[in-house]
Amino acid sequence: MKVVIIIIAISILFPAGSLPATDTLRSDREILSDTYLRNRSRLAASSFGMPLFLDSSELKERVHVDVYGIFDYPFSSIVTALKVPANWCEIVALHPNVKACTYRERSGDWLLTFYLGRKYYQPPEEADPVVYRYQNVIRREGYLDIILIANAGPFGTEDHRMRFEALPLAGGKTFVHVSYSYSDTVALRLAQKVYFATLGRSKVGFTVIGTDGNDNPVLIGGPRGALERNAVRYYLAIRTFMETSRYPEESRFSMRLSQWYDLTSHYRKQLFDLDKNEYLTGKTSERKNQTALQHSVGN
Repeated sequence: MKVVIIIIAISILFPAGSLPATDTLRSDREILSDTYLRNRSRLAASSFGMPLFLDSSELKERVHVDVYGIFDYPFSSIVTALKVPANWCEIVALHPNVKACTYRERSGDWLLTFYLGRKYYQPPEEADPVVYRYQNVIRREGYLDIILIANAGPFGTEDHRMRFEALPLAGGKTFVHVSYSYSDTVALRLAQKVYFATLGRSKVGFTVIGTDGNDNPVLIGGPRGALERNAVRYYLAIRTFMETSRYPEESRFSMRLSQWYDLTSHYRKQLFDLDKNEYLTGKTSERKNQTALQHSVGN
């Protein structure tokens, strides 16, 4: 029974990406700049239909993904929007597995709580709360770096790390990097093998790992595939947030839901979970729950 529970848990696990190890602000900015210069051809020839590419890997108990792309928004507007912790709750709540998100300040530190559950509608009390520390926010001329860290995640996972970096480009555009990573356990890895060999067998990511007998591309599956799917979901959520921020506040929420769903529908093989009406209806109810939760938190 425990194995069955863990297998079910795999299907709703909030996945992750990588946090590059660097020493100084200057080296972080230079690494991001070098990444852009080395990968301009990948951005221009992207199979995503937009300037976007990703890399992922799996090493022992740690899985990570890096998503890079170009936003058609000025660097200054991205800094203004994403330096606000509360706005991250508006972003992550677009993800089908995030049932609610709240923010609070404690002794000068910002904490964000993600309530993680199944893709269909669930009240937050049926979800798993994961607390992230919003830290290491660097806002300097020409560079933005935001990191969210959770020591413990759902189902025994550890050391969840989300990172967002941004660098201004010519023409009012911005090069962005979204990464996420987590560590799992022996029990979870065993359950993953069973899940991805059965219920999750048809689920794939975006990386092409070969071709089949008919020369059709074979896409990555397993934990890396799950990681890639969800990293792209969050990347598109940030993009959607930026796109809708220019509209009147009373219109933004419904516009975000619709635009995010339409963006993800371009990658139906990887990202389809619910029909649009079910997604919109569920998220509208979850929004009410999130508002009530935030009111109880007090910020």
